[in-house]
Amino acid sequence: MTSVRQLGSSASDARALRASAWQLSGAPGDHDHLIEAIGSARVVLLGEASHGTHEFYRHRAVITKRLIEERGFRAVAVEADWPDAYRVNRWVHGADEDADAEQALRGFERFPTWMWRNADVLDFVGWLRGYREGGGRAVSFFGLDLYSLYRSIGSVISYLEAIDPVAADAARNRYACFEGFERSQDYGLAVMSGLTAACRQDVVDQLGELQRAGDSYLRRDGIAAEDEQFHAEQNARLVVEAESYYRAMFAGRHELSWNLRDRHMADSLRRLLTHLDRHGGTPAKVVVWAHNSHVGDARRTEMARRGELNLGQLTREHFGTEAALVGFSTYEGTVTAASEWDGPAERKRVLPGLPGSCEELFHQTGIANFMLDLSEREMLHEVLAEPRLQRAIGVIYRPETERESHYFYTRLAEQFDAILHFDRTRAVEPLERSAEWDHSEPPETYPTAL
Repeated sequence: MTSVRQLGSSASDARALRASAWQLSGAPGDHDHLIEAIGSARVVLLGEASHGTHEFYRHRAVITKRLIEERGFRAVAVEADWPDAYRVNRWVHGADEDADAEQALRGFERFPTWMWRNADVLDFVGWLRGYREGGGRAVSFFGLDLYSLYRSIGSVISYLEAIDPVAADAARNRYACFEGFERSQDYGLAVMSGLTAACRQDVVDQLGELQRAGDSYLRRDGIAAEDEQFHAEQNARLVVEAESYYRAMFAGRHELSWNLRDRHMADSLRRLLTHLDRHGGTPAKVVVWAHNSHVGDARRTEMARRGELNLGQLTREHFGTEAALVGFSTYEGTVTAASEWDGPAERKRVLPGLPGSCEELFHQTGIANFMLDLSEREMLHEVLAEPRLQRAIGVIYRPETERESHYFYTRLAEQFDAILHFDRTRAVEPLERSAEWDHSEPPETYPTAL
């Protein structure tokens, strides 16, 4: 990217944004313009600038509820593992033994648990079930990610044990290739180090066998079993792609594993829509919750220079104007994040946006919370056309190296169709509030402590 702005944003740019901003005041009609701008889109991707900010989760839930009630959206697909989300889906549909939403969310055991086991998701999942029980159309809840290699293996075997024990034994033998590895990453490292053979052919064979047998299973068990067959096939496909992903992690090319993951999420989304279309009467509509780095079009960021693509790009390429990409932003506040991988959840203070960043520019408008419809005015494209820094906080936040760890350049006007900014935000509340979270919020004067 060229012509990068290095200094602080101009007052004229801030005034231009202020004139175009739709203020969010907490009123019931806050998102009217966004819902109208989404129009007839089949796929709406709602982002987040961190995996631990309350306002992002809460407003995604508010927007999603309106899309369900007013626009007939039939599913929510999230940046989470398929089997864990499917447990929630069963509870939402009243087809699980979990007593309540909190129990249904207990499948999310993998780090970072707070990403889905938090108070905002708990409330939203409870609303989904209440909406169905109150006479609304049943809305499903799915995961798009591919980290659950071992759990997906267990789901495939459990499915087959119930309907075809012989096939279950065959699957168990194929998947035995992964035995002896405590973690999926250990398998990938062992293969790339030449210490063991890859399981690739075994997992591909298992997916093919499950697909070939699918028609006979459905003829025998009836159309009511189609969801479970789809669930099993998705798990078997996930094992195939996770096997590739964990080998790619140790191939020395980050973009390879990143692209495998986002292609998997995009392919899963398309298969999900095809599955829902079979029985809906009208084309299905799905809301996606994922990080901005997955939701925004990678072609409009420095990710493209690194050879990376993402879910937002692939969705735009496939669905065109039937896709809406919505980003989220914050200037400062607190966030739930860890200091290192597999570390405890901490409540960390988010530093003010850096000079020259989108966050600083939004802060300069003087509006606390607002939405920009990036398709609405040419003025916005003039202000946001050049590359600016944008912050991305994942499950780890390192304020001491924030520029290197959490910022990248983007052409915001083309990255999203709309963006919501919340100037000061607070950390999402984990369902398990550890001592580190309860006592780790830094003082207001962080990091100088003056």
